Amino acid sequence: QLQASGGGLVQAGGSLRLSCAVSGVSLEPYAAGWFRQVPGKEREAISCMPYRGENIYYSHSVKGRFTIFRDNAKNTVYLQMNNLKPEDTAVYYCALGDYLTTIWDEYRHYGQGTQVTVSS
Repeated sequence: QLQASGGGLVQAGGSLRLSCAVSGVSLEPYAAGWFRQVPGKEREAISCMPYRGENIYYSHSVKGRFTIFRDNAKNTVYLQMNNLKPEDTAVYYCALGDYLTTIWDEYRHYGQGTQVTVSS
């Protein structure tokens, strides 16, 4: 089970840190991904990381502002979001999979979403 948290309302330029707490399985062997979705649009991958190594994916829209990282000891994946913009407003989801991919359906475990709202 994946439990995403940390969303909320923030002003443009502010920061939030999302957490994805994993229970029931060990995070360590899994790749992890963060996705977001705006009503009426497809869910998009914004950051994905392998189970180990430095081959990390960031979408063009968040590169340089967001950082994905993991703490296997705490069984938690994080998404640090800095310099937030109104266009970052979305529901954010975490997922675990067997390999790094930007395709939502290729993941194995999914968390519920957490709402992030950025005001201008």
